Formats: sequence, C-alpha cells, structure tokens
Amino acid sequence: MTKHDLRGLTRRQLLSRSLSAAGALAVTGAGFIAAPDAAWALEVTAITPEQMATLLQMARDIYPHDQVPDRFYAIAVKGYDSEDHKAMVAEGVASLDAAAQAAGFPSYVGTGWEEDRVKLLQAMETTPFFQTVRAGLVTGLYNQKEIWPIFGYEGESFSKGGYIERGFNDIDWL
Repeated sequence: MTKHDLRGLTRRQLLSRSLSAAGALAVTGAGFIAAPDAAWALEVTAITPEQMATLLQMARDIYPHDQVPDRFYAIAVKGYDSEDHKAMVAEGVASLDAAAQAAGFPSYVGTGWEEDRVKLLQAMETTPFFQTVRAGLVTGLYNQKEIWPIFGYEGESFSKGGYIERGFNDIDWL
C-alpha cells in the first residue's frame, strides 16, 4: 500500500492499520505520524512526516531510554516542525539518509540496528544539524515533568525546603 492509498481511510482504519505495524511509526501522506504502541499521533505542517519520523528515531538514538514512550520524544522534536527549521531539517535528514544509503541501508529510519544508526550519527556529530537537534533534546526531553518519575527525579526541592532536609540522604547504593 502506498502512502497515497491511505488518504481515503477513516481515522479508525488508519490507526488500526498503523497499530498492527508492530514497532514502527506509521508515516502517512496526510501530514501526521501515528504510533503503534499508544493512541497518539503527531501532526506536521512545515516538514514532511518522513522527516519527523527521522527526527524521532534520531532522538531515540541520541538519548536512548527504552522505558520512555515515543510520545515524549515526539514532544521533544515537535519544535523542529517550523518554517525556521524547515531547510535545516530537510538538509540534515537528506544527509543522514544519503549516509545510510551509502552504507547499504534504505534510509536512516530503515536501518534496522541501533548500532548501525549510531555509527551514522557519529559520522555527522559535528554538523550544525546534529548539534542543534542534540542540544534541543536536552531540554525538550528532560524538562517534561511526566517522565521525571521514570528516572526517579522528584523535581525541584527549593520550594519544599531544599535537599538537606528532603532527599539528601536518600541514596542507599553508596
């Protein structure tokens, strides 16, 4: 089925088909990405759904956390779906896909093993595209309060009297 065949589907049909694609994001020509592991979708306006899927995979490969659902990575990279970033994303994704194809893979997203994708990223880690995405992920991903419990972070402590009286001696592994 091509991406153009998906335009006539209802939302329910699209989601049921995308959910059956175990582990892969469903990229459609309708301007959004649907997730197979949860009921969420990400609409894109300035960049293509394929470029957004590449940014999502790139985010997972730069800061890999198996316990963090894709939707948090999607929130972290959604800011690159803007006219300001459109050219940078298009050039960066094209460069990443070209490097993947030169290595024998269909595309960056089509590169099956994380180890192979990381090698592709390491080869371009000095580029402005990579540095911009990596730097944006630091705050875009880790400033989401919903994922703090996953990492055991309870949030700031100043408003609760500081860490001396609250959590300073909680470390039981030292």
